[in-house]
Amino acid sequence: MMDFYPNQRWASEGEPDLGVGVIIEAKKNRVKVSFPSTGETRQYAIDNAPLRRVIFKPGDTVKDVNKRSFVIERVQVNGELVVYIGNQGTLSEADLGDVSITHGVDDRLLLGEVDKPAVFALRRKTLAYDHKRRIAPINGFVGGRIDLIPHQLYIAHEVSSRYSPRVLLSDQVGLGKTIEACLIMHRLLLSGQASRIIILVPDSLIHQWFVEMLRRFNLWFHIFDEERCEALDESAPEGNPFLDDQLVLCSTTFLSGSQKRARQAITASWDMLVVDEAHHLSWSLENISPEYAIVEALSKVAKALLLLTATPEQLGAESHFARLRLLDPERYNDYDVFVNESQDHTAIANIVEKLASGEKADIKDKALLKSLFGDKRIAKLEEQGRIGENQLIEDLLDQHGPGRVVFRNTRAAMSGFPTREVQLIPLKTETSQQEWVKRMSAEFIMDKGSGRESKDPFHFLKDPRVIWLVHLLEELNPNKLVLICRSKMKVLALEKALRNLSSAKVGVFHEDLNIVQRDRNAAWFAEESGARVLLCSEIGSEGRNFQFAHHLVLFDLPLHPELLEQRIGRLDRIGQAEKIRIYVPFLKGSPQEILARWFHEGLNAFEENIEGGNQIGELFGERLFELAMTSMKHDIFADLESLIRETASYQRALKQTLANGRDRLLEMNSFRPKVAMELVDKIHEADKDLKLENYMSEVFEHFRVEMEDLAPRTYWLRPSKANHTAFPSIPEKGISITFDRKRALSREDIDFISWDHPMVTGAIDMVLGMGTGAASFGRLKGTTKTGILMEVIFVLETSGKEGVYVDRFLPNTPLRVVVNHLGEEVTDSYPVGLLNKQLVSGEITELIGNDRFVDEIFPEMIKTAEEIADQMKDKEIDSGLQYMNHTLDHEIGRLAYLYKRNNAIRPDEIRTALEQKNELAELITNARIRIDAIQLIREGVN
Repeated sequence: MMDFYPNQRWASEGEPDLGVGVIIEAKKNRVKVSFPSTGETRQYAIDNAPLRRVIFKPGDTVKDVNKRSFVIERVQVNGELVVYIGNQGTLSEADLGDVSITHGVDDRLLLGEVDKPAVFALRRKTLAYDHKRRIAPINGFVGGRIDLIPHQLYIAHEVSSRYSPRVLLSDQVGLGKTIEACLIMHRLLLSGQASRIIILVPDSLIHQWFVEMLRRFNLWFHIFDEERCEALDESAPEGNPFLDDQLVLCSTTFLSGSQKRARQAITASWDMLVVDEAHHLSWSLENISPEYAIVEALSKVAKALLLLTATPEQLGAESHFARLRLLDPERYNDYDVFVNESQDHTAIANIVEKLASGEKADIKDKALLKSLFGDKRIAKLEEQGRIGENQLIEDLLDQHGPGRVVFRNTRAAMSGFPTREVQLIPLKTETSQQEWVKRMSAEFIMDKGSGRESKDPFHFLKDPRVIWLVHLLEELNPNKLVLICRSKMKVLALEKALRNLSSAKVGVFHEDLNIVQRDRNAAWFAEESGARVLLCSEIGSEGRNFQFAHHLVLFDLPLHPELLEQRIGRLDRIGQAEKIRIYVPFLKGSPQEILARWFHEGLNAFEENIEGGNQIGELFGERLFELAMTSMKHDIFADLESLIRETASYQRALKQTLANGRDRLLEMNSFRPKVAMELVDKIHEADKDLKLENYMSEVFEHFRVEMEDLAPRTYWLRPSKANHTAFPSIPEKGISITFDRKRALSREDIDFISWDHPMVTGAIDMVLGMGTGAASFGRLKGTTKTGILMEVIFVLETSGKEGVYVDRFLPNTPLRVVVNHLGEEVTDSYPVGLLNKQLVSGEITELIGNDRFVDEIFPEMIKTAEEIADQMKDKEIDSGLQYMNHTLDHEIGRLAYLYKRNNAIRPDEIRTALEQKNELAELITNARIRIDAIQLIREGVN
C-alpha cells in the first residue's frame, strides 16, 4: 500500500490529462487530490488508487508558487516531502507551483521496461483514433441503436449545438420525441457539455425510459423513489440522496408529493432537466398544479431544459404558453402579448410557403418583407433570383419567434410510414354463448382494475379467440405475429393454451422478466427459425419496437385511444417496410365488441394515427366504459350508434381545428433536409468503415479477450483464463457484439459497437491509462543505414473545464516526431507504415548500458524532439484558435443579429456564447504538450 501525505505531488495514471496533483487530504482509507491545472479534485480509495509519485530529476525546470523558474541540480528527501536544490537555493515540494510532467516514459526506457513495437503501434493508433473520435461532428450521434431518421438527427444536432439549450420537442405521435431527447443527452454527455441530468416522467413511463436509455444508448439512469432515497438517507443521514448519482430518473408525482425530496432535488445542481409528457403539467393564470411547480423550480436551477409534449395545436394557446414560460420566463411573461405575436406568424408562414413552392411574392408580401429586412436587402435578393429566394426563406425561418425554442414535425411532412389495415373478427360460440359473454365481461372488468382477480380467471383452451388464433397461425405460416394484451397473467395463460393447441413456437414478453430475459426472447422472435408468435403484456412491451413483424393481434383493447396507439406503435414506426395488418378478435355481445366498434367506426383508430387522444379519452371515456359494462345486460347498440356518431363528429372537428392551428413555419424550421442528410451520410460512412472493427480486434488480442465469429461483423467475446485484467463492458460469462447497425436493430441481445460505445471508450482509456506501449524498443530491418532513432509521441492537451466543449476545436492531439542520434529531425523519412512493416523486437540492454548514450545522446534527442514539438504545438494552437474564432464569431454574430429581430433569443445565450469564447481562447492558448510515448529504434540490424 502506498503512503500519501499532504503537499506531495502525484499523477493520475487513468487520467494523465489532469496534470500533476497535490495531496490535500489523506485519511485512513481515502486520499483526496487536487489538480491545479484543470481545477479538478478526485478522491480515491488508498488501497487501489491509480496514482504514481511525481519526483522531478536533476536538470528538470519547475516553477514555484510565484511562477519563478527553478532548475533542479539535486534532489533531497526531507521527511515525507521532497526538497529540490538548485543554484537559486532550495525549493520544497510544498512550494511548487502548477507543474507538468516531462518525465516518466524516459525512465521506463532507461530501466529497460519496454514493450514490443507492435504494442507501441497500438498506442500510437489509439491516440490517433481518440483524437478523430473527439473532433468528429457525429460524436454522440453514431452510437445509438436507432434507425437513422433525418428529422430526429437534425433536431438533435441543432439543439446540442446550442449553449445550455432550452427547447420544447413537440413532434407528432410516433415521430420519436424520446429518441430526439436521448440523442441530445447522449451527445452532451459524451462531449462533456453535461454530466448531471435528471429526467422526470409519469409513473407509467419510468420503465420505458430506463429501457430506452440503456438498450439504445448504453446510459444507465438510476431510478429514484422514496424507498431508494430512504436507503441513501440511512447510509448518509446528513447527505442529499440526489447527489449520489449523476444520471437520475424519477416520476414527477414522486417529487411533487414530497417537499423534502423536492427541496433536495432542487439543491442538487443539474446540467439538464428533461420532462416527458409535459402537457400534463397543469397551469393557468389562476391556478398552478404541484407537478408544474416542481418542474418550474427545477427549470430555474438547471442550465438546460428539454420539454417533451403534445403538439402546440393540441395544447391550446394557454397551455402552450405555460410550457414556453418554463423555457424562458423573462421572454414569455405576458400571455396577451404572446397571443398577439402568434397571430403575426401566419402572414410570414404564407410567404415562406409561396417562396418554397416557386410562387412569387405579391405586393402585400413584399411590403411585409421590406418592413422586416429593408428595401435594399429585398431589391438585392430579387436580383439574385432563386438563390436570393432560398436565402430569404432561411432568414425568415431563423426570424420566426417560437421556431427557436419549439420543434414540431408532422407525419404529413414525413415519408416512410407504413399503411395500416384492420380486420375486425366477430366470433360466436356453438354453445353457451351467454356463458362466454359473462366470462369476457369478467375479464374486461378485471383488465380495467375494477374487479378481483381469481386464481384461474381464464379458460383459454376453449376460448373462441384462442381457437381463432390457432387457425390464424396456420393460415399465416411462416409469418410472425405480435400479440398484445393487458396483463402478464393473461400472457402466461395464453402461452399455456397455445402450447397445448398449436405446434407454433411461442415467446413471451412481460414486465416481470428482467431486461436480459426480454432481450433473449425478443432475439428468439427475430430469428428466422425462432418463435412464430410473441405474446406481450401492455407494460412489458413498453420501450420496444418490433418493426420487422407486420402482423399485430390485439387480443383485448384498452379504453384509452393513446394506449391503443402505443400498442400499434410497437410495429408502426418510420422504416417499417410493409403494410401493418391488425387483427381484432372479439365475441359478439361482449364489452370488447363495444370498444372495437367505437375505435374503428368512431375514430378509425386502427388504420390512422389519431391526434388529440387525451381529449377524446377524457370526453368519451366514461360513457364508453359504462356502455361496455352494460353490454351483456341490455340492448345498448342504439346508445353505441349515438356515441359513435358523436365521436366521429368530434374527431372531424378536432382534425380541422388542429389543421387550422398548424404552424407551418414552425414545421419548416424543425427540419432542414440538407443538414440532416449530411449527418445521415456521415453516420452511414462511419458504420461501413472497418477501422473500428479492426482496431478493436487488435485491442482484444492484446488484452487476451477471446473473439469468436458468429456472423458477418458479429462476434462472441469472452475474457480468456490467462487475462487478469477486467475489460470494460465484457462480463466474465461473455457477450455478443456486432458492428452492423441493421443486425443490432433486429437483435437487442447483441451489443451495437461504435466509437460512442462504453466498450470502445473504455478500451481507449485502458490502453492510454495503463501505459500500454508507452515505452518501446525495436530493430529496423531492411535498411543500409546505421544509427539510433527516437520516435516520440507528444500529446497536446488543454486543461479540461467542465461544461466547456474544447474538443470541438482542439481535442487531445497527438504530435509525432522522429529524430536521429545526430539531433536531426527525420519524421518524413520514417512514416508509420514503414515502421509498422519493418520493425522487430529486440533487446535494449546493450543500448541502455552505454553511459554516453544514457548521459549525452538520449537527453539531447529528447530535447530536440521537444523543440520540434513546441513548434508543432504553436501551429496547432494557432489553427485551433482560428477555427474557434471563426466558428464562434459567426455563431455570436448570428445570435446578435437574430436578437434584434427575434425576441425568442435569450440574452443569456449571447452572454454565455461570449463567455465560452473567452474561456475557450484561454484554454486553447494555454494548451501544453507532454511526452506520451517513446520508441527507440536501432537501425542497420539484419
